[in-house]
Amino acid sequence: MDSSLIALAVMDGVSYAALLFLVALGLTLIFGVMRILNVAHGSLYAWGGYFAATLGLAITKNGLPPWLALPALFVAAILIGGLLGTILEFALLRRILDKDPILQLLVTFAAFMVLEDVQRLIWGVQPVFVSDVVPQLGTIAVGGITYTRYQLLVLPAVAVAAFFGLRWFLGRTALGRQVTAVTHHREIATAMGVNTNRVTWLTIALGGVLGALGGALASPTTSFTPGIGADMMVLSFAVVATAGLGQIGGAALAALMIGLARSFAIYLMPELEVLMPYLIMVGVLLLRPEGLFSTATARRI
Repeated sequence: MDSSLIALAVMDGVSYAALLFLVALGLTLIFGVMRILNVAHGSLYAWGGYFAATLGLAITKNGLPPWLALPALFVAAILIGGLLGTILEFALLRRILDKDPILQLLVTFAAFMVLEDVQRLIWGVQPVFVSDVVPQLGTIAVGGITYTRYQLLVLPAVAVAAFFGLRWFLGRTALGRQVTAVTHHREIATAMGVNTNRVTWLTIALGGVLGALGGALASPTTSFTPGIGADMMVLSFAVVATAGLGQIGGAALAALMIGLARSFAIYLMPELEVLMPYLIMVGVLLLRPEGLFSTATARRI
């Protein structure tokens, strides 16, 4: 494998890891606060991509300035992610907060299936994507390799901004500290006067926006078809499980590791592309069942 293919694999891996991290970040944030593994989170990725593509196509169809296509991706993620996150929290998640984990898993899976069917009713089964964003930003030459600025610069920049923005929010704002308090111990936080219902709603909405943002940013480079939400849900769970449930910083490194491994597999062993994320996850969990960046804790009963 020559140096140009190595550089290309690294750029592909970083670009893919950025999208994977955004979805995994929303999933791990929700789990950290609610202790619910929200299977329906995969649908937020799909809805974000479909809605962003719809907005982008509407901009082109109505003759609006092409530069609006990029901000439309973020608008689509905020609108659809916040809306679906709010609906899921009020209608479903808060009602199963103290239920058995198996029941929580089954209920959120049922919500995922409902959202998948509604998605098919709205957008059908034909591939949907928006292609105007990538050409507008042009390409950049790196070591003799021409790569799109959108994938090499925009996607990693958004992922890094989301990571540091969330860290700042949780550590430097009053509301963020309340989220952290609920994460550590919900009952004590309630006794101290924290409005846990508001914190829970904020967390689900923010996690929904992050999941939808991953889909929205993928829509210029990925054709969205039925089932894509399930694929991303499983991959994002692999990231979260590899890092350790609730580990925000670890999710970034796990996403990068899985993204690079998948990318190199495409060039070296294409038959292992699909397996690589899960081989990494299984290998990590066999050695460290709590994940790479978590520590074993006593179970509270």
